[in-house]
Amino acid sequence: MDWLATLHFEGIVIGICTFLIIGLFHPIVVKAEYYWGTRCWWWFLLLGIAGIIGSVLIGDILISTLLGVFSFSSFWTIKEIFEQRERVLKGWFPMNPKRKHEYESRS
Repeated sequence: MDWLATLHFEGIVIGICTFLIIGLFHPIVVKAEYYWGTRCWWWFLLLGIAGIIGSVLIGDILISTLLGVFSFSSFWTIKEIFEQRERVLKGWFPMNPKRKHEYESRS
């Protein structure tokens, strides 16, 4: 990874990877809410905590930064899971027919 430092591409690589990580989390939010509802929020909490621990323990600035981005994207996903439920209730996204009772009892 020293060649990245030599060419000063770290910022560009971090930017591209951040874009991809955030972009990856959108369909994950939609699918997670569809299949498991809001009860999967703690998975993202654990992923976020693991990402923070990894970011602190890894000395390479590129990997550490990307773990930090991943970690806080996981934390943001917790909020998005609950907002996704609201979007489903508004009819903007499909409701999982196997979990229809969960939407009816909480709305």
